[in-house]
Amino acid sequence: MKTNYQLICDKQIEEMTKEGKVPRLLLHSCCGPCSSYVIEYLSKFFDITVFFYNPNVFPQEEYEKRLSAQKEVVERLKTENHVELVAGEYNHDAFLEVVRGFETAPEGEARCPECFKLRLLESAKYAREHCFDCFTTTLSVSPHKNAELLNSLGEEISKRVGIRFLTADFKKREGYKRSIELSRELDLYRQEYCGCEFSLR
Repeated sequence: MKTNYQLICDKQIEEMTKEGKVPRLLLHSCCGPCSSYVIEYLSKFFDITVFFYNPNVFPQEEYEKRLSAQKEVVERLKTENHVELVAGEYNHDAFLEVVRGFETAPEGEARCPECFKLRLLESAKYAREHCFDCFTTTLSVSPHKNAELLNSLGEEISKRVGIRFLTADFKKREGYKRSIELSRELDLYRQEYCGCEFSLR
């Protein structure tokens, strides 16, 4: 039987927001379009800092386009609680180092988990250092991303770093469909490839 990650998310949110508390969430975002629905949904329960940390994106001009779209989402999307943006360091060499040896792996196989780990680990460290209540990622909103893998990595890194991970599968409940609708409403730049030069190939 498949795990219902969105149901787990509901229970975690209920626990963290009891008695009217508004926890602080660090939301790792892969891009503006994917983040749109996730921010709309989670801002009902959390004060959110969107952490744009994507050293995998190539070339840098593409990175800047995606960062610009992310800024638009944070500035223009109507939310129930406070949302702000922090851009992590763009260090493409860090990405190349963690995927060394997997350059020719097919899309979605051995290279991608290493990329996810890099971004989730940096997000967890930032969340712990800045006293957030929890962290999560927008990545699971994509139908091309494996929620089981992402949640497994999130939990593993959560234990390692010492910061709570919010389990989720944001593509559920038509999350991906809503992200497309919001992207159109906000007229956001939508990329045509995952991000790295290997997926571009």
